[in-house]
Amino acid sequence: MRKLSNEELGRPTIEEYAEREKLPVVVVLDNVRSAQNVGSFFRTADAFGVEHIALAGITSTPPNREIHKTALGAELSVAWSYYPTTLECVAKLREEGYKIIAIEQIEGATMLDEFRAASDTKYALVFGNEVEGVDQAIADIVDGAIEIPQVGTKHSLNVSVSAGVLMWEFFRQLR
Repeated sequence: MRKLSNEELGRPTIEEYAEREKLPVVVVLDNVRSAQNVGSFFRTADAFGVEHIALAGITSTPPNREIHKTALGAELSVAWSYYPTTLECVAKLREEGYKIIAIEQIEGATMLDEFRAASDTKYALVFGNEVEGVDQAIADIVDGAIEIPQVGTKHSLNVSVSAGVLMWEFFRQLR
């Protein structure tokens, strides 16, 4: 097999990408501390056509060298906004008609392999801090939660890895 060249991949320009239809998904970063994780979110959101990334609290924002290191320029193609608190962000998204879903190990969470995305619903997926997870104040007000099934001893994935799993599944179901 022969690897494809960049020219053969048919990559859109940033302007062309901006015009493409996006998934009705906003990714919310609740106090994600690592700028490299933030960059990974941007790169994955670009790959799967996520509508927007909302950065909240201590989460780093572009322009930032550490974000760019893993985003590789996707911070320029994916729309984003910043909120001083995740509560403010979630309140605004709820006003805009988004269903707020925590990606967390929470009592009553739906396992990802059992989750079915509705094509007529806009989703806001809340990913939490690398150590503390989604803040309890946010978990108290979400419309639901999704958990990634795991069988290992850690029952924990890096937050940006979790993002890749979730964004792929939404892309797969809604595309």
